[in-house]
Amino acid sequence: MPFSDFISALKDNPYFGAGFGLVGVGTALALARKGAQIGMVAFRRHYMITLEVPSKDKSYHWLLNWISHHAKHTQHLSVETSYLQHESGRISTKFDFVPSPGNHFIWYRRKWIRIERNREKQMLDLHTGTPWESVTFTAFGTKRDIFFNILQEARALALQQQEGKTVMYTAMGAEWRQFGFPRRRRPLRSVVLEEGVSEKIVQDVKGFIDNPKWYTDRGIPYRRGYLLYGPPGCGKSSFITALAGELEYSICLMSLSDGSLSDDRLNHLLSVAPQQSIILLEDVDAAFVSRDLAKQNPTAYQGMGRLTFSGLLNALDGVASTEARIVFMTTNHIDRKSFNTTRDKSSGIWQNMLKARRIKSIRIGKHYLWTWSLTMDFPLYE
Repeated sequence: MPFSDFISALKDNPYFGAGFGLVGVGTALALARKGAQIGMVAFRRHYMITLEVPSKDKSYHWLLNWISHHAKHTQHLSVETSYLQHESGRISTKFDFVPSPGNHFIWYRRKWIRIERNREKQMLDLHTGTPWESVTFTAFGTKRDIFFNILQEARALALQQQEGKTVMYTAMGAEWRQFGFPRRRRPLRSVVLEEGVSEKIVQDVKGFIDNPKWYTDRGIPYRRGYLLYGPPGCGKSSFITALAGELEYSICLMSLSDGSLSDDRLNHLLSVAPQQSIILLEDVDAAFVSRDLAKQNPTAYQGMGRLTFSGLLNALDGVASTEARIVFMTTNHIDRKSFNTTRDKSSGIWQNMLKARRIKSIRIGKHYLWTWSLTMDFPLYE
């Protein structure tokens, strides 16, 4: 039987024709699907732009707030509950709705933007215990301006909520994270110190901020340190808070008595502190008490801290210390051995914040009585 006749016989066979047709249709569909996938990948690569923001980035919470502000009609939400304690002691609850994990679409400047919020349940932040998250923006086009505008608007919206307030940061692992809500700025006049003390420090800090070239021309490291000492309640921390409000700076609060704080971690935290911020190290003397007593009772003081006083000094004024930085330290016990033996090595101003004397008490009374009289709406005469 010739081969041509065999082919003709197969064509006339209905079972073979049906099977061959199914195979052909299946192959065509598979090729079409593969071609569509390749085409979609090529289209996304050449005609779409994406931006991924991990939860570790500082702009992540800004963008969540921005998305909540623009995606008001989204039906998939997550809630963030926070407590706000007022100065009177009253506690109020605040609920913030943010987009839940998944896909969201926003019409922004005549363009559709696809926003995908991902949450990795198997990856956790070791410091906060929260799952690792990221937000991905996808838009048509190849220009990055749209993402730059979104970041600018998100930043402006976040700063608008912090306007006129002081932001507090605390050390969390190897980075700084915002602590609580921004606080209303405290005026300098509300902190009454000895005559001329406040003006002296404020003038020195502003002179340091306004004259970086003076340090550069003379080869002097551009950093400034202050040590405020005195008995408890004399206004050390209150003055620093008011000073940050006067300068419109934030405050980075760090506890040197943290058992996990080492010399390397301290140096790293000082190097990555947010710009335009005051680094506050409170009660620095308490961090080294265990070092003096460890020789007498090693078991009782084991694991209380790995930070050394020489490591602190090197982080503040060593070769690897950063510039354009303002550090304030406070202590209640300036007579400790560590301070007396290293007084000459300290860089900056040592200021004694004495207790209120009679003239200081009069100034405090006048300030708060005058504020009270304005509240009660009747004049206060001397």
